[in-house]
Amino acid sequence: MGMTMTQKILAAHAGLDSVEAGQLINAKLDIVLGNDITTPVAVNEFKKAGFEKVFDKDRVAIVLDHFVPNKDIKAAEQSKQCREFACEHCVSHFYDVGKMGIEHALLPEQGVVTAGDCIIGADSHTCTYGAVGAFSTGVGSTDMAAGMATGMAWFKVPSAIRFNLTGKLPANCSGKDVILTIIGMIGVDGALYKSMEFTGEGVKTLTMDDRLCICNMAIEAGAKNGIFPVDETTVAYMEGRCERKPVVYEADADAVYERTIEINLSEIVPTVSCPHLPENTHPAKELGDIKIDQVVIGSCTNGRMEDMEVAYNVLKGNKVADGVRCIIIPATMQIYRDCVEKGYITAFIDAGAVVSTPTCGPCLGGYMGILAAGERCIATTNRNFVGRMGHVDSEVYLASPATAAASALTGYITEPKEA
Repeated sequence: MGMTMTQKILAAHAGLDSVEAGQLINAKLDIVLGNDITTPVAVNEFKKAGFEKVFDKDRVAIVLDHFVPNKDIKAAEQSKQCREFACEHCVSHFYDVGKMGIEHALLPEQGVVTAGDCIIGADSHTCTYGAVGAFSTGVGSTDMAAGMATGMAWFKVPSAIRFNLTGKLPANCSGKDVILTIIGMIGVDGALYKSMEFTGEGVKTLTMDDRLCICNMAIEAGAKNGIFPVDETTVAYMEGRCERKPVVYEADADAVYERTIEINLSEIVPTVSCPHLPENTHPAKELGDIKIDQVVIGSCTNGRMEDMEVAYNVLKGNKVADGVRCIIIPATMQIYRDCVEKGYITAFIDAGAVVSTPTCGPCLGGYMGILAAGERCIATTNRNFVGRMGHVDSEVYLASPATAAASALTGYITEPKEA
């Protein structure tokens, strides 16, 4: 029986010739990731278990990104604990103020993750790295602690759903519209503990930023991971960037999938997820009577350079509507710098937006954009549960950077024009 791409990576890391769906395995880890919220919990468990050192100082990554620069005393204490642990164990991939970025944009950018890796992270959106052909998944802080100490983690091998992509996206659509469309089709539990494997001729028309966005939100369909094949686009992205030599795995021709879902990219339209679940999707053009108070363009889903460029192209020379707060957050310091050098920051400010250093802040209702009762936000983030961005009586609408930026100009949810 053939194996899927995910199953091949897991088999290799478990030292087995083959694995099958449902099998329990112990696998070697290439990277163990934590952030300023989850790492302190993991550190406490690490010490409670009596561990004295990390398995490999070069295979642990700690990124301070949720409440950094620190928003309050508790956040400062958490960051301090991370700093002390990273210093004590000589963690090479420690990212603090000035070097940090939103973790799931930063690690691919810095080449910390690569094709063929097996990665766990104490953050649910760790599944992002499937875009470079890695198996990556979110875990709890206890698993992170064990992973830091032993370099191992146990998994139940997931079954898979294949998404066969054909065609090419319209000019006003992006990977965000693709994954919102898919989640709308299958639901927030439609891929529960399954691998979402993307294949087909349409893959080659998607950029790396599209793929990173799509894999990032695999968890919003309940998936264990999302993964793309390694093609010329992936190789070009990894060249000269990755710390380790990529290892390319391909699904067997007779790999077993629970089902195959056909997605014609040319039929995708600008899509918005309405409150209070990512599966509650509608075409943007049907929502034009919904007035908004805030726009957030950023996050681990859509804070990359292509997203900033899209926002720039919509906002330059225009003005954010009166009564709308538009918050733009480049996902890494490198992206921030590139935005400065290209003149994007000036254009954002001239349009009436504000620009923040990299942070996850508003996405999880932490800071840099909290909503009051009755307020609505259209955001390029990945979750819109009750109270996700502030008051339980606020509302979050998920959309692409193009739709969010277009909406900032009108004050209502607005379908973006084709470029």
